[in-house]
Amino acid sequence: MEVVGTLKVKFDTQKVSDRFQKREFILTTEANTPYPQHVSFQVTQDKCSMLDQYNEGEEIKIQFNLRGREWNGPQGVKYFNTLEAWRLERMQGSNTASSSSQGSSPSASNTISSPSAPVFTNNPADNDDLPF
Repeated sequence: MEVVGTLKVKFDTQKVSDRFQKREFILTTEANTPYPQHVSFQVTQDKCSMLDQYNEGEEIKIQFNLRGREWNGPQGVKYFNTLEAWRLERMQGSNTASSSSQGSSPSASNTISSPSAPVFTNNPADNDDLPF
């Protein structure tokens, strides 16, 4: 999946254990609407440092995976979702060179197009194919 928005906040990397680290950030989508959306994403492991090259306020495109898990605790079963980013890219209107988490040169194409991957935009008509 992918989404375009403005980087609102970058948080510091959190070392969860000796073998796992994560870093969260907030992306604002639908900023020009009465109800902007502030969506929390995370990157993990060696991808934590890829946020360093982006500044708050920059418009970026994020490619991410939707993850969900079940937790069976003392108060019953709970479910958690995570939006795990695996690629970041500056939008073309930016005043700095385009770059990605893949480490390719700025002149290389950083776009992966897949007809099956949904693209979320600010246009409400784009969501007409939802099954509910």
